[in-house]
Amino acid sequence: MIRNMLQMSNVGSYPPVFRQLNGGGVHPPQQMMAQLKKDNYSMEDTSTTTQEDSVPIPMVDLECLSLHKLGDACKNWGLFRLVNHGIPSTLLTKLQYHAKMLFGLSFESKQALITNPMSYFWGTPALTPSGTALNPAASTSTMNWLEGFNVPLTQLPHFHSEHPMLHCFRLLLEEYGRHLSRIATTLFESMAKNLDLDPKQSESKLDESTAFIRVYRYPPRRSLAGEAWGMIPHTDSSVLSIVNQDHVGGLEIFKDNKWHLVNPIPNTLVVHIGDMMQAISDDEYMSVKHRVRVKKQEERLSICYFVFPAEESVIHSSKYKPFTYKDFQEQVQKDTRTLGYKVGLQRFKA
Repeated sequence: MIRNMLQMSNVGSYPPVFRQLNGGGVHPPQQMMAQLKKDNYSMEDTSTTTQEDSVPIPMVDLECLSLHKLGDACKNWGLFRLVNHGIPSTLLTKLQYHAKMLFGLSFESKQALITNPMSYFWGTPALTPSGTALNPAASTSTMNWLEGFNVPLTQLPHFHSEHPMLHCFRLLLEEYGRHLSRIATTLFESMAKNLDLDPKQSESKLDESTAFIRVYRYPPRRSLAGEAWGMIPHTDSSVLSIVNQDHVGGLEIFKDNKWHLVNPIPNTLVVHIGDMMQAISDDEYMSVKHRVRVKKQEERLSICYFVFPAEESVIHSSKYKPFTYKDFQEQVQKDTRTLGYKVGLQRFKA
């Protein structure tokens, strides 16, 4: 019954541009596609990705954490599926349900209700530290087919709303954030052991006060001319990203020169290695390139947790010039504004 309710879609809840274009077609962002191809982010083979291309990614058990399995997954895949993570399945179900209900509100209601410190965005996942769009999606040539809520976890207790649905959602996010903080800390400490990092020096490399949650909805595209993308190929800037996706699927990773689907499995999480972890590990662990494909008939929901180093913590590596996360973030923002896309770690190569 809950699944049937979650599948209900209010077309009026989508951003107006999405509603207008769902009768026509959106081609992949042409300007960005040219540069992505140049940077080996080619999407020419995308039309051949099918359900059969799904890949069994490594599985890591948090209850019986194997340093060897964890290290192998981080080195060879850049991501893994986490089981026995200790988050109650009821909490995951409630989060998905409340997120669906909030996204089902009218576009105008979401703009009015979602206020500081949370923010509502659409058409682009590239946001400023305050949660506003870096490059507002003014045209279909620069649009990602998504909308979302940005939630800085340390500021969440200061968010107050008389709307009962928002109040419940805030409480659920706070509880979920506590679980994710526990999981991220446990995983990072184990990775630091694998990498033989100095415990004192690595303390500031994962700062829980930097963590935020992004709740994404990817509307269906019932009429596709070419492909529509919820997110174009990219790597995350984080130390770790932890993804809770619904049953619809659409997440794809690039491995062995081919795109592979990462199928959803109930009550599991998908953990991504981010750019900061790659630099901290001296490129021993790899930030995974991934994208999100939009479905034709079903909308997709995912709830993603991102955590970073302390802003002024200096990352030293033989592969990169010394830099702080603040340096990295400012460069990414500059590139996104001026070029329309993120360059990332290449900017800091030694």
